[in-house]
Amino acid sequence: MNCSIVLAKKEFVQMIRDFKVIWLPIVFIFLGITQPVVTYYLPSILQALGGGQGVTINPGLANQKGGEVLASTLGSQFDQMGLMILAISMMGIIQADKTNGMLAFILTRPVSVLSYIGGKVVSNYLIAVISVALGYFTSYLYVLNLFSNVPFSLMLIALLLYLVWVLFIVFFTMMVSTIFNSQGIIALISIVFLIGCRIIVTIHPVIDLFNPASMSIHAMELLIFGSLKSDVWIHLAAVFFWIILTFYITYYWISTKKYHHE
Repeated sequence: MNCSIVLAKKEFVQMIRDFKVIWLPIVFIFLGITQPVVTYYLPSILQALGGGQGVTINPGLANQKGGEVLASTLGSQFDQMGLMILAISMMGIIQADKTNGMLAFILTRPVSVLSYIGGKVVSNYLIAVISVALGYFTSYLYVLNLFSNVPFSLMLIALLLYLVWVLFIVFFTMMVSTIFNSQGIIALISIVFLIGCRIIVTIHPVIDLFNPASMSIHAMELLIFGSLKSDVWIHLAAVFFWIILTFYITYYWISTKKYHHE
């Protein structure tokens, strides 16, 4: 545990040097602001600029309920641009240490593979949680001012559900970063797979059962309808199964390289 904490602190120091602790939250705050502001003002902007010719503007666009707009922040902003930014920001989570020899240096010391992975996950998931939460709460404040009220309890539960999906994103990107050596390939595989999961969700109930992106849909449905489906616990268990599987693959891949201390 102490090794994990030390390694997590090391990761945070590197994030500070790379200004990741600044630019990643700012990006998500911007994404959080974008959805409610654009939804509310777009019809007026198009009409003022005379851009309404040949364009059908939904008159109820600015009259959406607050929960619908907040759900759109998750689905239209965080699950698209936000997802890609998260994957790109973490594509070197293991690969960078392999390239500069730091992985071999750390694991030939009395540091277990479990502690190494734990430090990586804790630091990167924490910065992801902070960034997503800041963007989400910013969007929530704009929704309260521009649209109708969203119960705080529903907003908070939806965030917790969405953060399970974010946890899978962290573990999956880490697994890909462990296996491959090119950051471009890592980013491409991570983005294509994760967005693919998000695209095929709701296509078929059986697919959704094993699709980790279903947690994002549950969060959105909670905001829109005010209730959760009964199968949310099955989907939650399935997501944690995939998280454990990606963790095991990462652990096995690093262990078989025989970097660990004898």
